[in-house]
Amino acid sequence: MTTTARACSGGSMLSPLILACLLATWLVWGSTYLAIKYALISFPPFFQMGTRFLAAGGLLMAWMAWRGAPMPQPRQWRNALVVGALMLGGGMGGTAVAETTVGSGLVVAFIAVVPLMIALVNLLFGVRPRASEAAGIAVGLVGVLMLTQGQGFQASPGGLLAMCIACGSWSVGSVLSQRSLPLAPGAMGFASEMLCGGVVLMGLAWISGETPQWPPATAASAAWLYLVVAGSLIAFNAYMVLLARAPAGLASSYTFVNPVIAMLLGVLIAGEQVTGFEWAAVSVVLAGVVLLMWKPAAR
Repeated sequence: MTTTARACSGGSMLSPLILACLLATWLVWGSTYLAIKYALISFPPFFQMGTRFLAAGGLLMAWMAWRGAPMPQPRQWRNALVVGALMLGGGMGGTAVAETTVGSGLVVAFIAVVPLMIALVNLLFGVRPRASEAAGIAVGLVGVLMLTQGQGFQASPGGLLAMCIACGSWSVGSVLSQRSLPLAPGAMGFASEMLCGGVVLMGLAWISGETPQWPPATAASAAWLYLVVAGSLIAFNAYMVLLARAPAGLASSYTFVNPVIAMLLGVLIAGEQVTGFEWAAVSVVLAGVVLLMWKPAAR
């Protein structure tokens, strides 16, 4: 048994580093959706996301270059542009647009369907789901249909459309980055993706005629800074550590935790309204994600 397997087995405790990284992906990523809501006070959706990823991508690339990492090759920049346009331009841009009319908790609950959509997109590449994965997709889609019938999305068809575009774009971009459009190795690849996605988002902000409030509200500025530092740099690097040192199931556990954290924060801090039916819908979605990611124990 490897050191990682021993550390993550039921017979021993997780290391402090793994615990810290788990908390970062659970709590920080779960809270970023509420931070987006507060940043929207002064920064329109595309402008907010574009400046966020340009700042985070620039800082990360400068750090990696200082450590001696090679710059991406032209083909890798091209791939970063396509993937960044889909995952950040369509994915995160659509998420911010949805939050202008839909509560942050419901938005992240909808995002929980992304692993199910990725499994469906992978079918186009000949990757067929196992029985438990197929059951997870079916259960998760039922939960999403329930979620769309709740008060939050029923009151905002535009927000629902934005979330459908966001989740679809993110899922397609994720699969393409794994299958046919590889990025530069390591953090340099993600930095190039953030820079390219940021440029696309700023283009969308210009096309949409977005104008930020100046001077920005204190809460909006603090939320934007939190998104850059905590959301894009700290939590991202914590996730990279988990991918390298922890089992895949543990690294992806944020998928289950983030919706609950986001909904609780939205209710407790922002006063968002979540009905019992919507909580039930989220439970069904998460049950589908658990089925999708569950793997039989090795013999």
